[in-house]
Amino acid sequence: MNAQEIASLMAASAHDSDIQVTQTEYRLELAETWQIPEGARVLEIGCGQGDMTAVLADRVGPNGTVVGTDVAPRDYGAPVTVGQSAQHLLDGPLGSRIDMRYETDVLTDDVGTGYDLVVLAHCSWYFASADRLERTLTKARELGTRLCFAEWDPEPAHPQQVPHLLAVLAQDRMGETDGNIRAPLTRATLLAALDRAGWVVDRVSDVDTSPLQDADWEIFIALQEAPEGLAKELLRQTSRKSGNVPLPAYAFTAR
Repeated sequence: MNAQEIASLMAASAHDSDIQVTQTEYRLELAETWQIPEGARVLEIGCGQGDMTAVLADRVGPNGTVVGTDVAPRDYGAPVTVGQSAQHLLDGPLGSRIDMRYETDVLTDDVGTGYDLVVLAHCSWYFASADRLERTLTKARELGTRLCFAEWDPEPAHPQQVPHLLAVLAQDRMGETDGNIRAPLTRATLLAALDRAGWVVDRVSDVDTSPLQDADWEIFIALQEAPEGLAKELLRQTSRKSGNVPLPAYAFTAR
């Protein structure tokens, strides 16, 4: 399937199809970077509403499976909840390849073993703490043989990306609340955690984030919900109402 076809399977597409297509195109690029094989059995940690799940299900083909897990309850999210989005995806042509489990933590719940791939796509900053993320990465070695990972890089490549960084810093409350971003890590810190967890990382690739809308979303959340402080004050002064440039991102596989 192409990006438009996969995007149409997402419930959020009814609210803004152009944004959903852009988000799907980005995840197709991640899948290409990871070289997702047909027939693979995939565990996705932090599946959310299923943006990456849909792409993975398309790439593994009719003989593959994708198990998506997320600690969030099914009624999390707006304007479409993750549960509503999951059901919409499951009712579509890729649904027979997908199993989505909410209120599920791989550290405490049985999600099975023997996966070919374990995927974490832009979910690591949502963990309650850096320690919990590292324990999850360690657990992932018991669950699968290859890790596919992607995340934002909090080091801006140019000044226009600074407002996105400020939105991240304003939300960085390290698990004290259920906020959107709770444990943002630098690329170097994440790679060190993977090394301690026993993973051997293959080549790290930069991925193009310029078409994405995530900077606008995170800035809006930070201005609405983050506690007052220097980061939020500077964010007010530097951000735009829309069209803010997202931070860089990186992707890699590990074994």
